[in-house]
Amino acid sequence: MRRAAIEVAGEATRRLSIFTHDLEPGIYDDLDFLEVVKHLILSQRYARVRVLIADPTRAIKNGNAFVALGRRLNTYIEFRHVREDLRTHTEAFCIADETALVYRLQAARWEGIVDTYEPSVARVYGKMFDEIWQASEVEIEFRQLGI
Repeated sequence: MRRAAIEVAGEATRRLSIFTHDLEPGIYDDLDFLEVVKHLILSQRYARVRVLIADPTRAIKNGNAFVALGRRLNTYIEFRHVREDLRTHTEAFCIADETALVYRLQAARWEGIVDTYEPSVARVYGKMFDEIWQASEVEIEFRQLGI
């Protein structure tokens, strides 16, 4: 799954959308993944990374390298906490530019699918992501800088 997330993120040229339950350690804080995200942001003027998190407690409590990157590049990376009534989604996914997708039906399991060019499927999950994004709140804890 880590390699799949890196591969899909590497396909992004302007937007990366991530729906996660707890910013899965080992995937989204992996150095290779973070390098791909940094490259996207620094090479594309209008690049955006949007992250929906169903349960951010562990990432806030234990720290996360992706959160640290998001604090430094907060103009490009935004985290939102999924509204409580929308936390029934069991899946986890990452979408690059509405074309590439890594998807797990059950976020607690590591089995899933990955495809670097599947626009019709990516659009379906992208639409769901956008609806949840609009209904969710900015996660203030991820914006605060630690001293």
